[in-house]
Amino acid sequence: MPCFCYILECADGTYYTGWTTDPDRRVKQHNAGKGARYTKTRRPVKLVYLEPQPDKITALKRERAIKALRRKQKMILVEAGLVNG
Repeated sequence: MPCFCYILECADGTYYTGWTTDPDRRVKQHNAGKGARYTKTRRPVKLVYLEPQPDKITALKRERAIKALRRKQKMILVEAGLVNG
């Protein structure tokens, strides 16, 4: 099953990183307040980066790597990213 790492831009300009098997569904969950606790108070969110991964383990590792990046490094990913939301 294909998985994806994603970065959301929250209404306050911060970034949230996660992984999913269905990006559209996951963004809708975040915007409905049923995603992560972090995004619940920072809605609406928009998908600004999406990176396909071959499986869940790889997606989890990549999510951790992206979360460890500094904001400026995440901005570079977003600017060069696969989605411009």
